[in-house]
Amino acid sequence: MTESSGVLICGELAGGKPSSITYELLGAGRRLADALGEKLNALLIGDGIGDVAGELIAWGADTVYVADDPLLKDYQPEPYAAAIKKACQKTSPEVLLLGQTSVGRDLAPRLAFALGTGLAMDCIELTVDPATRLVTLVRPVYGGNALAAFLCEKTRPQMATVRAKAMSPVEPDGSRKGEVVKLEVQVDAASIRVRYVETVKQEAEGIRLEEAAVVVSGGRGMGGAENFAMLEALAKTLKGAVGGSRPACDSGWLPSTQQVGLTGKIVAPDLYIAVGISGSSQHLAGCSGSKHVVAINKDPEANIFKVAEFGVIGDYKQALPALIKKCGELVAG
Repeated sequence: MTESSGVLICGELAGGKPSSITYELLGAGRRLADALGEKLNALLIGDGIGDVAGELIAWGADTVYVADDPLLKDYQPEPYAAAIKKACQKTSPEVLLLGQTSVGRDLAPRLAFALGTGLAMDCIELTVDPATRLVTLVRPVYGGNALAAFLCEKTRPQMATVRAKAMSPVEPDGSRKGEVVKLEVQVDAASIRVRYVETVKQEAEGIRLEEAAVVVSGGRGMGGAENFAMLEALAKTLKGAVGGSRPACDSGWLPSTQQVGLTGKIVAPDLYIAVGISGSSQHLAGCSGSKHVVAINKDPEANIFKVAEFGVIGDYKQALPALIKKCGELVAG
């Protein structure tokens, strides 16, 4: 691809509809495309998805490419990578974005190798230098203790995966005009090496941890599973979700699916409230993208206070009831 132009984002589907990361990628892609003065293309892969493709135009896409085939119903690395490579051959993108999801983490390295280009994973900031037209790809390093900026100067596309909640969607505009194009992909059943035996859906109450605007997390300092009732009360008041540190989950106080950290979920809510969490580098790597951090800990030397915008040094059993009451009053108006 000697001549490249435009931005291509690879959307994802959840329950037959675009997932939240798709809208975030569209927002990031739209801003990059505007800065470059070029088009934003989107790609959706699946089975029977023609009806939802047009929705992406209102969210910023100029052209939506659809790879629709019964063999693409479930994620498979080989045919999905082939579909994205075909889209890249058709559009020759200057920039290629995927989500930092289980799918994106698996696909992106395969694609970077297949396309002969570089890759920055888990980016939280993307900016264009108008003079060089290069995208600065910023990602956390050293467990979230520092940020590193990367440039892809010699190869195209400039490629990155984007952390969930790191980018904001644009405001949808139903009057936008665009085009939906069917992408012809020859899916060879013999190339599919993985067979889905069973899909088990885990029923969860309330808001998913990764999608919550407010996350209230507890750590070893909570002392026991019974004390998480206060965190649940605060999260319910703020319409948020409850998370926990690795020690709390390892102790069985919370399911492992609610663990926040380098080996758990990566979250980036508007507000992150850490209660009884010391602030290890592994935990901070999971919440460093939060816009505001509030910490409650009786240890004034706790590492969590280094990243907290607001902090309470004291016993959470005294601080939380007052906080829950005040938040309830504010929410009630």
